[in-house]
Amino acid sequence: MARIARLSDVLINKIAAGEVVERPASVVKELVENSLDAEASTIRVELEGGGVDRIIVSDDGHGMGRQDAVACLERHATSKLRELDDLFHIDSMGFRGEAIPAIASVSRFTLHTAEVGAEVGTRVVVEGGGPPLVEDAPPRTGTVITVEDLFFNVPARRKFLRRGDTELKHAEEAVVRLALAYPEVGFFASHEGGTLFSSGACPDDPRERIAAALGPTAHPHLFPVEERRLGVTVTGYAASPEFTFNNARGLYTYVNRRYVRDRGLIGTIQRAYQDFLASGRQPVVVLHIDVDPRAVDVNVHPQKLEVRFADARGVQEALTAALTRMLRAAPWLGAAADANAPQPGQPREAAHYALAVERFLTRAQEATWGAPLPTAMDAPGAPAGPGRAPLGPLPSGPIPPGTRPGGLPFAPGAGQAPAFGQAQPQLNEAPPPGYFAALRPMGMLGGRFHVCEGPGGTLVVLDPHAALERARLTGYLRALEDEKPPPAPSLFGTTLEMPLPAAKALVEGREALTRLGFDVEPFGGTTVALKTAPPGLEGADARSLLEALARALPPKGATLDAVSLAEAVRVMACHAARRASATPLTDAQLRALLGELDRADFHPPCIHGTVVVLEMPLLELERRAR
Repeated sequence: MARIARLSDVLINKIAAGEVVERPASVVKELVENSLDAEASTIRVELEGGGVDRIIVSDDGHGMGRQDAVACLERHATSKLRELDDLFHIDSMGFRGEAIPAIASVSRFTLHTAEVGAEVGTRVVVEGGGPPLVEDAPPRTGTVITVEDLFFNVPARRKFLRRGDTELKHAEEAVVRLALAYPEVGFFASHEGGTLFSSGACPDDPRERIAAALGPTAHPHLFPVEERRLGVTVTGYAASPEFTFNNARGLYTYVNRRYVRDRGLIGTIQRAYQDFLASGRQPVVVLHIDVDPRAVDVNVHPQKLEVRFADARGVQEALTAALTRMLRAAPWLGAAADANAPQPGQPREAAHYALAVERFLTRAQEATWGAPLPTAMDAPGAPAGPGRAPLGPLPSGPIPPGTRPGGLPFAPGAGQAPAFGQAQPQLNEAPPPGYFAALRPMGMLGGRFHVCEGPGGTLVVLDPHAALERARLTGYLRALEDEKPPPAPSLFGTTLEMPLPAAKALVEGREALTRLGFDVEPFGGTTVALKTAPPGLEGADARSLLEALARALPPKGATLDAVSLAEAVRVMACHAARRASATPLTDAQLRALLGELDRADFHPPCIHGTVVVLEMPLLELERRAR
């Protein structure tokens, strides 16, 4: 009796599903890739139950006739390959012909499609890999595929799926990865009626798509990256070192528009940024690597997430050159307003003045004391950035044994000097009376910081965002503590579609929002209407503000006092400061702000608490420059 037998097609498809269909996100990825190959201009993804209960992917691509609609359910049936040589010149997302039959074998699968101009469409229904039911359907533009009850007939696989919210995050990430690769295609994803991702086509400015994926605050930090070498082209956008994440979720690399997770590419990006980022921070990049399809093998991973380059070293060198050029140019330092931008004929190196000053001071400190002073990167809440401005006053006399500059003890051989909040607490926690009003503004540094002369011949550098945030925080908290009705809010009418958790939190927290001076009403589904906002927030980014407030509001039923609302007030102050500091302050505005700071309360914590970035006696600076 023969012991070896050929597996049935049903079993083969289920084995293939184990490789291709790992979770709902795998289904989303495969179906959306098919829509892209069909030259769709708009793709919609609708999910229920985290994608386990239902996945609907619809597009407006070229669709299929009846013969192709039935053939696509056969294993290894594809329109992407014809000859053996095609396998080594792949320019489509899909090519194996495995995804559709594999998905249909582990779900209740429905395909509705029609070719352009067809009078009758086709509907194909398959349950658990059984025989297809083919019938006429109304004609439509493109294709709609519905996948229900994923793994209903493979319970062993279904029980290994994660919780619904975890599977949903993976599915949403699958959409984001493809959306970042195709900014010319509109992408819309929802879950049980709530919007997950929404971005119309934006071929003219791909940064809009990146901002839709990573948040609107990313947009001003994104700078173009480009390097062209023989056989390799690197393009895309990289964020300045001021916009980073604490993990690698902002690293997106594509090879011929295919998202890949290549350790060599990720390591190359991290090494390019290593001298510009604080420890524990990761860069944000969306980079496209285009190579001859014959120079890359995309058929080395079941989910096509890994590739093999014919010249991996050449690709990494091109990537390093592209990022290094952008980082060394430090374009974010030249992003000052027009009033402070170099005029025609002025040297462009002025944009790097802040970095040059930092390097000079660091060399002077290390030559004298053998160790750097505390830096802006050490300050609590300080943003990541390439320049590190020294903090804390420089002593005019000899350094006592066993101490660092600033007078704090240290153990020989211990780590860095204490952070600014420890070495110089009085200026950012309890400044002397009249300290800020006594400052004389002199100009701006790097298009960001205000430089002032302090009493007694002192150089003082201020962060205008932190200063405005401190002043606004004091005003909002005092209004709450006085238990008086908030001032008449300014007109600020807009409607916004919010993520489901945020919309729910805003509706449940309407009483708290009213106490803070907001008028927010439900507007159907996950859309909310923001009718009014407190003074100072008129021009703020409404979506970003409401999403942050939704996370900061006290739980439903909590006592609405200054303590429970403190976190929400900190969010308000930060967003008010962000709006006000978007353009450089005039001399009059800066002087008014300095007066507010002298009346401000520095004890409540701010999101950004470092107002005084640097204070240094000018005589000491002159002595060390000799």
